Amino acid sequence: MWRKLILSLVVVPLGVVVVALAVVNRKPVELILNPFGSAEPGLSLQAPLFLLLLGGFALGLVAGGIATWLGQGKWRRTAREEARDARQWRRQADRLEKEIEGVRPSTHRLQLPAD
Repeated sequence: MWRKLILSLVVVPLGVVVVALAVVNRKPVELILNPFGSAEPGLSLQAPLFLLLLGGFALGLVAGGIATWLGQGKWRRTAREEARDARQWRRQADRLEKEIEGVRPSTHRLQLPAD
């Protein structure tokens, strides 16, 4: 339900806008990558504007994903340590259960002193 709502309210209009921009901006533009020597554009790229915009969007998406992944490293490490501790405690509990099952009740009866 929520996926359909998000799809219809966000993704579909965004797709329509991207397609409209791509159709309108088909002419090639020059992207100069040297900010200090604009007189002779040695480092330049010529491509349609919509490709440059989509490339910038994709680059931002990848950079944001990497930054998020690096920022969450502390939590992933904590989760690994907690999972390791949980496995250790589970093994110890299983071992103790087997020891308890192996003990016979008649061997550990409580002896009360005679009065």
